[in-house]
Amino acid sequence: MSLIKKTAAELGALIASGETSSLEVTREHLGQISKVDKKVHAFLHVDIEGALSAAKAVDARRAAGEKLGPLAGVPIAVKDVVTTKGVPTTVGSKMLEGWKPPYDATLVERLKAAGTVILGKTNMDEFAMGSSTEYSAYGPTFNPWDLTRIPGGSGGGSSAALAAYEAPLAIGTDTGGSIRQPGAVTGTVGAKPTYGGTSRYGLVAFSSSLDTPGPCARTVLDAALLHEIIGGHDPRDSTSIPVPVPPVVAAARQGMSGDLTGVKLGLVKEFMTAEGAEPGVVVAFNSAVEALTKLGAEIVEVSCPHFQYALPTYYLIAPSECSSNLARFDGVRYGLRTGDDGVRSLEEVMSLTREAGFGPEVKRRIMIGAYALSSGYYDAYYGQAQKVRTLITRDFQAAFEKVDALISPTTPFVAFQLGARMADPSSMYLADLYTIPSNLYGGPAISVPCGLSEGLPVGLQVMAPTLADDRMYRVAAALESTIGTLTPPEL
Repeated sequence: MSLIKKTAAELGALIASGETSSLEVTREHLGQISKVDKKVHAFLHVDIEGALSAAKAVDARRAAGEKLGPLAGVPIAVKDVVTTKGVPTTVGSKMLEGWKPPYDATLVERLKAAGTVILGKTNMDEFAMGSSTEYSAYGPTFNPWDLTRIPGGSGGGSSAALAAYEAPLAIGTDTGGSIRQPGAVTGTVGAKPTYGGTSRYGLVAFSSSLDTPGPCARTVLDAALLHEIIGGHDPRDSTSIPVPVPPVVAAARQGMSGDLTGVKLGLVKEFMTAEGAEPGVVVAFNSAVEALTKLGAEIVEVSCPHFQYALPTYYLIAPSECSSNLARFDGVRYGLRTGDDGVRSLEEVMSLTREAGFGPEVKRRIMIGAYALSSGYYDAYYGQAQKVRTLITRDFQAAFEKVDALISPTTPFVAFQLGARMADPSSMYLADLYTIPSNLYGGPAISVPCGLSEGLPVGLQVMAPTLADDRMYRVAAALESTIGTLTPPEL
């Protein structure tokens, strides 16, 4: 089998045994990027020189007898919302075009310390706002399963890079489903850790109470191995939780045995009766539930009565926080500046800069958020949304007193055609219907492939209580052990 089609765990083992080198593995993936990325557009920037240099350095460390981790020498792609020292970080926006950060995000520091090889930065919806990667200022990413369809968003570049065999691992960020939703529609695995379980230091902020970086991979074990590297307390992030990373790798290996005896899984009835789910998605999901039952899991119906308010709650909280976070992009302190001709006022320069730098979806959310936070409306909108968020959190806490984990489809539909929902933002927002609740209550969730509908991937989501990330990895790995991974068509 070609090196590019092996899992990250397999590549790490081959490099460690000396059967291949990090340099050879990196060259193979750079070759695949050169071959297919004109069709997929998963990458915004490929750091050929940096990747080859890092691969040589890892090989030298191993030759010198240094003991390295299981992913040392394995290539990885990083979503462009994560700062990487000396490498362009644009957040998919013209506002930061050409910006090279002077520092690394904490998770990038940890990736480098673990010996992974960063291939480059992946495409995304501008400032992580979108569900299709059609809102990137640099053009859309295309789904390797069908190049006329979306790869999900906002992290479509990371997941598409995995499905196109351009990288065996990737980093994503998840504010309302931006790791899991692209994972589902590209047939890959995407995990959102517990909020605060992975550091946000060095991320360009979208919604500070929701943003969570996490691993993307083609198998559950690979995602767990990556999770273990990037997770853990970071004193530079005030929201980071000062507890050890749960034993996610051990849980994934336990799940790979295919035994879920004694595990109780909850079906949220409000999820299953929500409007919009495609029949093919429901069929694939129900087949996966039967498979989980055969593995020994007990399926229990539970209720989260405030689920119906999750979508509107998210779309008040997230835009409110983004309107605050993006206020810093004013043409004075960062990035783009337009209209500074010595005649125009500061206000005019700010206005022209934001008009030129922000795309339509970012402007839409800033306006919604600014209105929700404005004097006289704060209590009626943002304040009320936070109260409903508490009710949703209590719903899930009550559900987890009855079951070990919850399962649902990851998305209500398979990858849709590019452009099909651009004119209807409300329709686009439905893509995150099932993923948003875990962001609101802060718990971990993972998407794992569970079959096909219309020849396109369907994902199953496993949600767990806060800090019980290991539970979701066990269930997801067990499902993967019986259903297997999905193989996209050759590009």
